[in-house]
Amino acid sequence: MNETTQLPPLPDHLSADARSPFHVAAVFEHDIGIRLNDKERLDVEEYCISEGWVKVPAVKTRDRKGNPLLIKLKGKVEAFYR
Repeated sequence: MNETTQLPPLPDHLSADARSPFHVAAVFEHDIGIRLNDKERLDVEEYCISEGWVKVPAVKTRDRKGNPLLIKLKGKVEAFYR
């Protein structure tokens, strides 16, 4: 029952937006989790571990193209596979 496939390494900077240069499709084939300041966040759109920030959507606010506006939160960031 061991999984023989290797999980791809989690990058330092990852974005959920497919148009971003920081989007890695192979990582999104697996379930990943993000912790900010030791609390798990389920709404993270983008993160950078080395710079210590995550971007989360502002409640219902949208830009003129219909994409959610993102707020940058700073702190200790950890990424992991669930």
